[in-house]
Amino acid sequence: MTIRVCAAVAALICPLIFAAAAAAADRQDSHQLARDLFKQLVEIKTTESGLGSTPAAEAMAQRLRDGGFAAEDVHVVGPGGRKQNLVARLKGTGRKRPVLLIGHLDVVEALREDWTVDPFVFLEKDGYFYGRGTQDMKDGIAIMMTTLLRLRAEGYKPDRDIILALTADEEGGTANGVDWLLKNRRDLVDAEFVLNHDGGGVMLEDGRAVQVDLTASEKVYADFDLTVTNPGGHSSVPPRENAIYSLARALDRVSSHDFAFELNNVTRAYFEHMAKHADAARAAVLRGILQTPPDPAALKQISEDPIYNAVVRTTCVATRLSGGHANNALPQTARANVNCRILPGHSPEEVRQELVQVVGDPIVKVRYYNFLTEQLDEVAPNVRGYAPPPLRPDVVKPLERVAAKMWPGAPVVPAMAVGASDSIYTNAAGLPTYMVSGTGLPRDDFRAHGQDERLGVQAFYDAVDFFYDYLKAVVSYR
Repeated sequence: MTIRVCAAVAALICPLIFAAAAAAADRQDSHQLARDLFKQLVEIKTTESGLGSTPAAEAMAQRLRDGGFAAEDVHVVGPGGRKQNLVARLKGTGRKRPVLLIGHLDVVEALREDWTVDPFVFLEKDGYFYGRGTQDMKDGIAIMMTTLLRLRAEGYKPDRDIILALTADEEGGTANGVDWLLKNRRDLVDAEFVLNHDGGGVMLEDGRAVQVDLTASEKVYADFDLTVTNPGGHSSVPPRENAIYSLARALDRVSSHDFAFELNNVTRAYFEHMAKHADAARAAVLRGILQTPPDPAALKQISEDPIYNAVVRTTCVATRLSGGHANNALPQTARANVNCRILPGHSPEEVRQELVQVVGDPIVKVRYYNFLTEQLDEVAPNVRGYAPPPLRPDVVKPLERVAAKMWPGAPVVPAMAVGASDSIYTNAAGLPTYMVSGTGLPRDDFRAHGQDERLGVQAFYDAVDFFYDYLKAVVSYR
């Protein structure tokens, strides 16, 4: 090979090598930044009994200002005190209306004695990151923050502004940040559509991605208080009935009750997609529930899977118990909280009335717990879950393209969240909302709100890479 040919080959190959090396270094830097943010967030105790959201909002605001965001584009706002929210804006060309990214800073309570590790110390161990919020959802906050800081460092100018809102009280409390912003500072968060990072992940089986969820619908959250009262008395002369026994029977009836099977347009599309990619046995079961009426044997089999059952039914479960006032006295009051996740199209009041029928005992009072007023109401709201928004091409097509590159063979599946999220506020305000995260979770290792919450290290870094590519594709979609 002549020197001239060698030089020509080098001129072609060397830039590619240098570009690949630069991309790898950039990716490594973004992983380190994401990890640093993740650790900082987990170690700020943003529980209701802890510090609230304000310290985390202020810490992330400082990160953005240090990363080059102008002060006028970073706002810490809210009702004051412990429940402040962060809103930041990466300005684009203005050719299109903004996209809003949302995620909640607060996490559920975690008791040290319930965990094998400290829930508020970020720990990397055996290929996992441990800590409260590693699945729900400080991973998402770190990922969205990293993406915006990376885009700002690049001087990237998207076709539309990117707004990030990190908010309070999604997990409970009376100062929900998304609701507050929409009612009090709509100017900061008004957008054409919303991407909520609190869902829409990647399902893993044996470490392999089997589906990528696009969550476009969700259940309605409701709590119901079941209370039994009687005069009580001395425990040395026990009657056959007391408040605790009556409550226990009521809860037993609730636990064995199946709400009606139902599919909507999103969940039907979900099972149709799943049937196409399942093995023969599972596909037959899934096709069985898609029949009208559904095949009884298939429905029975689906109902035995807690995840699938939660997709096709309203579910209710007892989550808290209290009763009695002394060890040597008959209880005068026994109470339980029953938490329900209600299918779209149905209201809490419908479910309350069904619970009354299921309990079938007039001495058990069934009331709605209004978390906004922290009061018990005799009648629950009649508000029904929102209709799923249309599946926008600029949300779906980039997801299909990026997912195919990162997880070949794993289909993008429309899904319904079996829990509840801040999407209820944005959808109600007329902002179509989609849940997309790219975070991989094993089907059998979902630990959000539970003991020893954790997230795979590689799954986290994959989600960092995914969201950067995906958001860029969304805001540049033509």
